Amino acid sequence: MGRFFTTFVLFLITFNTLLAQKGNISALKIKDIMQGDDFVGHRPSSPYWSTDGKTLYFDWNPDNAMSDSLYAYSVNSKNIKKVGFLQANALPSSRLTYDQSKTKAVYAKNGDVFLLDVDTHQSRPITKTQERESNPHFTDDGKSIAFVKDGELYTWNIVSGLMEQKTHFVKSKDKEPKRNTKDEWLYQDQLEIFDVLQERKAKRDAGEHISKKLETLQPLELETDGKRVISLQIDPSGSYITYILMDRPDSKGTIVPHFVTESGYTEDQNTRSKVGDEPTQYEMFVYDVENRKNYPVVLDNLEGLDYVPEYTKDYPDKTYENEDRIGYINGPTWNMDGSKAILDIQANDYKDRWLVLLDPKTGKVEQLDRQHDEAWIGGPGIGRYRGGDLGWMPDGNKIWFMSEKTGYSHLYTMDINNKKTKALTSGEFEIYDAFLSKDKNRWYFTSNKTHPGDRQFYSMALKGGKWEQLTTMVGRNDVVLSPNEEKMAILYSYSNKPTELFIKNNPVETGGNPKAEQITKSNSDAFNAYDWKDPEIITFKASDGAKVHARLYQPEASVKNKAAVIFVHGAGYLQNAHKWWSSYFREYMFHNLLVDNGYTVLDIDYRGSAGYGRDWRTGIYRHMGGKDLSDQVDGAKMLVDDYGIDTDKIGIYGGSYGGFITLMGMFNAPDTFSAGGAIRSVGDWAAYNHGYTARILNTPATDSLAYKRSSPIYFADGLQGDLLILHGMVDDNVHFQDMVRLSQRLIELGKENWEMAVYPVERHGFVEPSSWTDEYTRIFKLFQKSLLGKE
Repeated sequence: MGRFFTTFVLFLITFNTLLAQKGNISALKIKDIMQGDDFVGHRPSSPYWSTDGKTLYFDWNPDNAMSDSLYAYSVNSKNIKKVGFLQANALPSSRLTYDQSKTKAVYAKNGDVFLLDVDTHQSRPITKTQERESNPHFTDDGKSIAFVKDGELYTWNIVSGLMEQKTHFVKSKDKEPKRNTKDEWLYQDQLEIFDVLQERKAKRDAGEHISKKLETLQPLELETDGKRVISLQIDPSGSYITYILMDRPDSKGTIVPHFVTESGYTEDQNTRSKVGDEPTQYEMFVYDVENRKNYPVVLDNLEGLDYVPEYTKDYPDKTYENEDRIGYINGPTWNMDGSKAILDIQANDYKDRWLVLLDPKTGKVEQLDRQHDEAWIGGPGIGRYRGGDLGWMPDGNKIWFMSEKTGYSHLYTMDINNKKTKALTSGEFEIYDAFLSKDKNRWYFTSNKTHPGDRQFYSMALKGGKWEQLTTMVGRNDVVLSPNEEKMAILYSYSNKPTELFIKNNPVETGGNPKAEQITKSNSDAFNAYDWKDPEIITFKASDGAKVHARLYQPEASVKNKAAVIFVHGAGYLQNAHKWWSSYFREYMFHNLLVDNGYTVLDIDYRGSAGYGRDWRTGIYRHMGGKDLSDQVDGAKMLVDDYGIDTDKIGIYGGSYGGFITLMGMFNAPDTFSAGGAIRSVGDWAAYNHGYTARILNTPATDSLAYKRSSPIYFADGLQGDLLILHGMVDDNVHFQDMVRLSQRLIELGKENWEMAVYPVERHGFVEPSSWTDEYTRIFKLFQKSLLGKE
């Protein structure tokens, strides 16, 4: 019986495997490639240098363990070894904040604060508590360290060891409730009648007078009125403490039920609200420590506070209201002596960014730069949800920042005295992650100057001018400099070569043209056994004349079936038609499998994608499913005209934003797409979050036209081809409710050529290989059946 049962089980496993691979002639198997890193090999990540520059640390998992561990590469011996847990815990953090002399650094780790001596590379704990200390920084001209604990700011004197509480936040300064008119009259009348009450009050008043004198020795009470305190810090001189009071209005969240639970009961998760929330209020204050004064930062002189967006002209009968456009306030970024600071302020409608100069003595600001966009402010180094990249130049009279003034994100400086701006870089390409060298004599940054899909690391003189390219390998080069900037740790990858870690001498410091040395080998034997395709990066002309970049995978002529699949990347503002290892690496491997089966695959950087400048980034403003969809349709036409694809054999699929475009393609371009696989898709933008959606479509209450022309649920009647919907039931990003609503709409419309696969334990980003396998097996079967007529 046992032998029969075992044989029967093995038969079922074999049968199901064959069933899952039915029609697949590729050497690749969906179940294998959907194991993710377990199939490809776990990649190195998060490299950082030891403070002496002799060791490079990074996260890695070459043994295919349960999770990544810390590894160390010795520059001298060139050996790699795994770092033990206790040893890793004792190492300094990778995020250090230096004093002005660069002789000391502070960092927070595991909730405690540490001081590092740069010369000896030794660190010592400043705190060791059960509470969590954070945001350590130098103050008192480098003599003290400030940090935040339990919502209050403390300082620790390096020499004396004195720890001092610098702030005391209270909800209200009122110790007793105020008496109304009636009770005040009664109170005074009692004092007038009874001598004993007068005497007691006099003694109490005398005691309170002494108490108030003692209070002057304590931090000033700072009233919050119940609002949350954020961005608490003290300036380099120790004279001024700045903080922001954040008031977030209550908003109704969405319940996401979990059906598969350890308890056996359905458990509800309360997740985000929907787009259209009342804006969060931000108010910045300055606390003058010595003079015990507290005053607001005055922002009423900023240009454009009364701005009314252009889209409101479409609603002449609707009054537009936005009384306080001030959104998130990032900073301050202090100059060396703490006499001035820069604030980076974002409008709550995302259409303005102000850089202002703060005078801490008065709380007044002077506007330095206003970046305005009729659509929304964004781009590399400009800040999407928080502040952008900026800082002070070494002379203390100029600041540097990023701007899309020319249509691409570039590096600028400004003299704060005359407000003259100078562009240090220019051209039809983007600048990423700019920073000053340790000696403040030059710039380092990454750019896609050579090609939109190629990122190289560069150096440039402080005042601009000729660039020196420091990396040479085509693809993506993410560089971390050693403390003395003589060596570069490079996370490098190419289209068909997953990320590995390299080390190279920095030509700026060492001269010559050194070669990068690969120090990790992470690929699995199974991954290396296949000859992975290098997709061609092509461009085609869209119907409006725009040049669209895309990845093209072509099959061998002997297996070409004249069918094509168009993949739509997620996130909207993301780049995938590039020359490095894709974050969509499972999809990349699936495309190899499709090509082996005769399909042509096209992967488009449609309108809204990153890497191509402002106009491309905002090309979807007020109409998602407009040009981003027409780019897919134009890509399909190009495949028919130039690559011999049959018009009735084109499928489309993608996840998240890609799932949304898939739905819009199936509903609004049914003559182009015969089949679509919509994964974790947005069906109604009014159901998505505020921070992402309100940038692109404004809000449903103010711009209902944008939502109605951008949401698939309004176009479901257009479905003609075969639609497969796939969604995780505990998705707390794009809620499962969204697809439930769409399915009800399809039912009411009497549509029969669609089906839905649900995944009870998956959130937005799937985790379980079994879920990935089921998902892509269904997508493969969809294309086989709908495009090729194969069961």
